[in-house]
Amino acid sequence: MRILFLGNNRVGLETLRYLQMQGEELVGLVLHPEEMRKCGPELIETASVPGDALFQAKSLRDPDVLERIRDLKADIAVSVFFGFILKPEFINIFPQGVINLHPAYLPWNRGGYPNVWSIIDGTPAGATLHYIDPGVDTGDIILQREVEISPTDTGESLYDKLEHCCVDVFKAGWPMIHSGNAPRAPQDPSEGTSHRDRDVETVDQIDLDKQYTGRDLINLLRARTFPPHAGAWFEENGKKVYLRLQLLTKEQLEAEQSIGGMGKDGEPSRREEKHA
Repeated sequence: MRILFLGNNRVGLETLRYLQMQGEELVGLVLHPEEMRKCGPELIETASVPGDALFQAKSLRDPDVLERIRDLKADIAVSVFFGFILKPEFINIFPQGVINLHPAYLPWNRGGYPNVWSIIDGTPAGATLHYIDPGVDTGDIILQREVEISPTDTGESLYDKLEHCCVDVFKAGWPMIHSGNAPRAPQDPSEGTSHRDRDVETVDQIDLDKQYTGRDLINLLRARTFPPHAGAWFEENGKKVYLRLQLLTKEQLEAEQSIGGMGKDGEPSRREEKHA
């Protein structure tokens, strides 16, 4: 198949490499602006397309750019962790449509930060391969898998799980797309949730005078724990204080204590807690 690839991040790179190994023909590459780009040099090297077939995400509404893309005669466009909304004039270029890989269990958590909202809202987490329509993550579903959220997951650890699930879902779904036998399961527009990127800013500040349930506060703090990102914070005496949550199972705590409780000479560490 002749493919225009739109991608970013490690997942974009892994799926692009997979397509190359399948012998697909990459005819063009669309990248994020440099300040938003991750794995850019590796994506460019892997795609190995001519310079005039390398496009910037923000140019996809330019009529001249759309004409250049049309001249590539791609069969399909593949979007992986691509953070820009695609308009009908772009989508309609491709005879077999545009597919997208989204790190959420659609229809839950359309849009930004699905790893955060699955924890805060208690909604299902997972990965979905779907067709793109004019909406945001609302197109027909090809394949999806759910990811379990453990009590010790943070925004960071869940994101890692979702990345791995995304790669697996793409590899499982691509043969169906290549053969022309991909299913199309419409999403119910009355179900699911949706968030914009900036919605996280509405939950990041902890109000020290507000009452939270223990569950809600812990979920908020762990959802926003993703070093080196700032995450949740409170303000006291004019100073912002940022919070990160560490969560350990009993087994993890005991393993940590068995290592950290002894000094180099085999004697108890001076930092060991003393009890009267």
